[in-house]
Amino acid sequence: MSLYQPEPVEISTRMRPGEWTEASLEELVTTYQAKILAMGATISEVVTEVVRNDDGSVAVAVSWNKGAYADEPKGGGFTNTESTNTGSSVDTAEA
Repeated sequence: MSLYQPEPVEISTRMRPGEWTEASLEELVTTYQAKILAMGATISEVVTEVVRNDDGSVAVAVSWNKGAYADEPKGGGFTNTESTNTGSSVDTAEA
């Protein structure tokens, strides 16, 4: 195992109730995923997390999981059940 620890890359935001629609949320997630992919991530390294809060707000985080070490397998990173490790756009699970 090497000591190399890559820098994490994440694009995230939170939106209040009324500041987003399903269409704008999907567009935002797709844009964030495209930006991470343009930085050099592969689809399997892109982790998307959408958290819908009871008050109607939403938190979005799209990150590039490079693994903790250079020789560690890539993929995964969030433990939230709404997280995905695919190129899918928006998790539409009910809160």
